[in-house]
Amino acid sequence: MARETIIIECSEARKEGKRPSRYMTTRNKKTMQEKVEKLKYNPALKRRTLHKEIKG
Repeated sequence: MARETIIIECSEARKEGKRPSRYMTTRNKKTMQEKVEKLKYNPALKRRTLHKEIKG
């Protein structure tokens, strides 16, 4: 299969001393080799923040 499941984590919450939110998503390994970055909602910060792919 060309798709793999990855975990993305909030990059701003740890700087502010709060709990980071995590989401699971998929990506196509053949067309997207770089790490995934998406804007997702973080309930601890009550706003949309940049989430980056973590080692998983």
